[in-house]
Amino acid sequence: MRDFFDTSVLVAAFRNPHVHHDASIRLLSTATPKHSACGLHTLAELYASMTALPVHPRILPEQAMLFVEDARRRLTVISLDDEEYVETIRVASELGFASGRVYDALLLRCAAKSKAQNIYTWNVKHFQSTAPELARRIRTP
Repeated sequence: MRDFFDTSVLVAAFRNPHVHHDASIRLLSTATPKHSACGLHTLAELYASMTALPVHPRILPEQAMLFVEDARRRLTVISLDDEEYVETIRVASELGFASGRVYDALLLRCAAKSKAQNIYTWNVKHFQSTAPELARRIRTP
């Protein structure tokens, strides 16, 4: 796998205007399931984020589902089995990660599982501190 997409990139790609829309949509437009992936949880985060954006008019659930379906068509969806999932939470606990940071750890475990060469996010420093062993692969679009 060449590229792994974080939720932040997908939200920016699907939301125009967004400060990172142009760079995100350019990258997503080149994505193919053979070379690009996201985590299974990313689809839920994309849906939740799009339906919670403070925009007018609001993004309706059926519109957000279209974004989820588009992402799923363009990207290979990587999931963790129950052992990988619990082990990732255990490591996050041992490292003292609290709150939603565990979700980043889970997504980064999916990125590692996919053997992605590039992990795209708009939260580079946060991701690099969550998974220092992947730091050189984490970048913005």
